[in-house]
Amino acid sequence: MAFDAFHLARIQFAFTVSFHIIFPAITIGLASYLAVLEGLWLKTQHLHYRTLYHFWSKIFAVNFGMGVVSGLVMAYQFGTNWKIFSQFAGSVTGPLLTYEVLTAFFLEAGFLGVMLFGWNKVGPRLHFFATCMVALGTLISTFWILASNSWMQTPQGYRIEQGHVVPVDWFAVIFNPSFPYRLMHMTVAAFVSTALFVGATAAWHLLRGRKDATVRTMFSMAMWMLLVSAPLQAFLGDMHGLNTLKYQPAKIAAIEGHWKNTPGEPTPLLLFGLPDMQRETTRYAVGIPALGSLILTHSLTKQVPALSEFPAGDRPWSPLVFWSFRVMVGLGILMILLSVWALVNRRNNRLFAHTWLLRFAVAMGPSGLIALLAGWVTTEVGRQPWVVYGLLRTKDAVSAHSTLHMSLSLLTFIVVYCAVFGVGYHYMLRLMCKGPEQTDTADTGSQMHGTPARPLSAAISDKE
Repeated sequence: MAFDAFHLARIQFAFTVSFHIIFPAITIGLASYLAVLEGLWLKTQHLHYRTLYHFWSKIFAVNFGMGVVSGLVMAYQFGTNWKIFSQFAGSVTGPLLTYEVLTAFFLEAGFLGVMLFGWNKVGPRLHFFATCMVALGTLISTFWILASNSWMQTPQGYRIEQGHVVPVDWFAVIFNPSFPYRLMHMTVAAFVSTALFVGATAAWHLLRGRKDATVRTMFSMAMWMLLVSAPLQAFLGDMHGLNTLKYQPAKIAAIEGHWKNTPGEPTPLLLFGLPDMQRETTRYAVGIPALGSLILTHSLTKQVPALSEFPAGDRPWSPLVFWSFRVMVGLGILMILLSVWALVNRRNNRLFAHTWLLRFAVAMGPSGLIALLAGWVTTEVGRQPWVVYGLLRTKDAVSAHSTLHMSLSLLTFIVVYCAVFGVGYHYMLRLMCKGPEQTDTADTGSQMHGTPARPLSAAISDKE
C-alpha cells in the first residue's frame, strides 16, 4: 500500500473513527445501565443502587463530552477529505445525519443537564424520566447512524441522476437489507462492552478487599448482563453473517480467506492462516472440512463463494479482515466463557470470592471495546473497494489534496487525539479505580452527602 494522499485520507478517517466509536459504545451501554440503576433505586430504596448511579454518571458525563467532540471532527471530514462522496451520496447521508441531530442529540442535550445536576433540584420521578430520555436518545442516535452506514453497505431506495444519488423511497433507504442486523449487532455490542468494563471495575475492587453491597451488586449485575448479551450477540452475529453472504459475498470470502471451490465439496472453515493476495491462496491454512458451509449456509452441500470468483479489483484486503474477524470471534468466545464461569460460581456461592474468576474479569475489561473495533474493521475494510457498495469506489470519493497536506493533518490528528482523549481515557480509569462510596447501611434519604456532583470534582476530592 502506497502512502499517497488517498491512503492517508483513509488512515486518517480510520484513526478518528477508532477513537470516536469507543465513546458512543460506552454512552449507549452506560445510559441504559443508569436508567436501570435509578429505576431499582426508586423501587427498592436500597442505597447501593443510588451510589452506583452517581458513580457511573460521572464517567458517563466525561465520556459523553468526548464523544460529542470526536463525532464533530468526523462529520467535518466528510466535507474536507471526502468531497466527492458527499456530492454523490449527500442527499441520502445528509438527511439521515440531520435526523439524528434533530431527534437524538436534542433529546440527549435537553435532558442531560437534569440527569447530571438535577438530583436534588427536581422530583425523583422527573429525574428518572430525564435519565430514561437520555438513554432513549442514545438508542435513537444509534438508529440513524446505523441507517446511514448500512445504506452505504446495502444501498436501496434510490436512483442515479446526473451522477448523484436521489432518494425515491425513504422507507427503503432507512430499512435497507443489512440495517436490522447491523443495528441489533451494534446495540448489543455496546451492552456487552459496558457489562465487561463495569464487571472489571467491580472485580478490581473485590480483589483489593472491598466486599460491600455496592461492589457486589455492580459485579453481579454485570455478570447477569453478560450472560444474556454475549450468547445473544453470537446469535445476532450469525444472522448478520448470513445477510452479508447474500448481499456482500466478496466480504465473506475475504473474511474466510477462501480462494477456490472444489466441485462437489463443501467449503471448509479456516481457523488460522495467512491470506496472500498476490498468490491468491491462504498459506499455512488450518481448517475444518465442511464447517464453513455448515455455518454460513446451514447446509453440508452448498458452497461459499470464493475470492477467485470476483475480479481482482473488487476483492477486499483479506489479510486484515481475516484476522480482525477472528479477534472479534475469539474474544466473543471468551466472553461467553466468563459469563458461564460466573454463573457456576454464583450457584456455588463463590461469585465474589473466586480469585481467578475475578482476575479473568479484570483482564476481560477492555475486550468488548477491542472486539467492537475489530468488528468495525471487518465491516468497513470488508466493504472495500467501495465506499457505497457497488455504486462508488473509495478511490473515486476522495478530495483532491496533496500528500503533504494529508500527512500534516494526519500527524496533527494523532498528536491532538492522543493528548486530549488520552487524558480523558486516563481520567475515566482514575474514576473507575477510585470506585464508588461504601454503602452497607440502609438509607432512604434523598441527599447524597459526600458525593461530588460534578465529574471533575471527583478527582479534586480524591486529592484532598
